[in-house]
Amino acid sequence: MAANNVNATSTSTKSSSEFTIFGFILRLLFALLLVFATYNPSGYSAFHWIREAMADGTVGAPHFFVGVLLLIGWSILWIATWQALNTFGVILAGLALGALVWLLIDLDVLAADSKSAKTWIALVCLSGVLAIGLSWAHIWRRVTGQVEMADRD
Repeated sequence: MAANNVNATSTSTKSSSEFTIFGFILRLLFALLLVFATYNPSGYSAFHWIREAMADGTVGAPHFFVGVLLLIGWSILWIATWQALNTFGVILAGLALGALVWLLIDLDVLAADSKSAKTWIALVCLSGVLAIGLSWAHIWRRVTGQVEMADRD
């Protein structure tokens, strides 16, 4: 009986730490949600909502609360990304996504013919960098077999 519990525990731990495309997509969706909720060219974002409230002089507790929630989300994503990739890795991830966008534009798969389209593309790329940062430990372990550990005193 005890052996079955040990196997079940180690199996569930192993499966939750494996890198999957579905796991990456969930991280990407979380990053997209945070980025687009903060700002997007459609005019429906926290940035636009708070800016309008400031112009009307109606900024209140809901605006502050949403701002704090977004700040917490950005802090989590940026700290995780920066610790996983460092400056060089963030630059490389940005360059890789920029090169992909350039390729897609050259192949006429993607159109960047307006300021709004370029903004959407940049926001998706930013979300991609954040998702890569959130997933990097899993990717690294899958590619190299090495486990990264942060040792904080």
